[in-house]
Amino acid sequence: MHAMTSSPGKILFSGASGLIGTSLVRAAEAERIQTLQLIRREPANRGEISWNPQAGQPVQDLSALEGLDAAIHLSGANLSAHRWNPARKREILESRVGSTRALVNVLKALKQPPATLLCASATGIYGDRGNEILTEESSPGQGFLADTCSAWEAEADAAGDAGIRIVHLRFGVVLAAEGGALKQMMPIFRLGLGGPLGNGRQWMSWIALSDLVRAVFYLLDSAVDGPANLVAPNPVTNAEFTRALSNVLHRPAIIPAPRFALRAAFGEMADEALLASTCAVPDR
Repeated sequence: MHAMTSSPGKILFSGASGLIGTSLVRAAEAERIQTLQLIRREPANRGEISWNPQAGQPVQDLSALEGLDAAIHLSGANLSAHRWNPARKREILESRVGSTRALVNVLKALKQPPATLLCASATGIYGDRGNEILTEESSPGQGFLADTCSAWEAEADAAGDAGIRIVHLRFGVVLAAEGGALKQMMPIFRLGLGGPLGNGRQWMSWIALSDLVRAVFYLLDSAVDGPANLVAPNPVTNAEFTRALSNVLHRPAIIPAPRFALRAAFGEMADEALLASTCAVPDR
């Protein structure tokens, strides 16, 4: 684990019930950093604070949030849980943009705002870019995911008015056996039914969960601001990834999922999440 250089402080998490959030909270507590979590249900222990991002005053009692060193915001409806229709796309956008706006307003209302806000984003901001190597300096791309990420990051940037350092955590595909994309793929590959998506030539920027956790703690300690690509330095094509996974599981992976079938099954999500080529590297 990366040791914090300054004495362990107090970190506020929001949207931390998922794979990434639970891993980060566990790591912070192992470093004896005090953690607080904003949750939407009734608090079950001292470290939990109830909030409603839709309310005019999302947190009733702000005094519990004074003295924070940092906030880490990870909220957002699952991209791949349902087919994208207009209502689902509104939910995906609003769950990110609305919750970020609410959190920024809460932080700005504190007498002593935290020094740092780390806000989730995604390499989806770059869109479908073929073989172009994408660094943090690259412009946003086209499409629903790119537009969503741009709106999300703009909302987080509003915290700068309170002198808060903002880092946009542009996550690639997070690989962990216990959840996320890999957990969904394993059963298919174990049955020998895995294979490349489309022509398999699209680039995929990935990161192991343990490296993601270390990268986040590095960014907490650093002076980096603005976007940071949280990806391994060696992106792979979908075909290479498929081959590696099949080798690890000792199963053939030769059944391709043709583009038309993916589009029929997943609609617009197929083009943006499964077939888009994003060759992002962690320049910063």
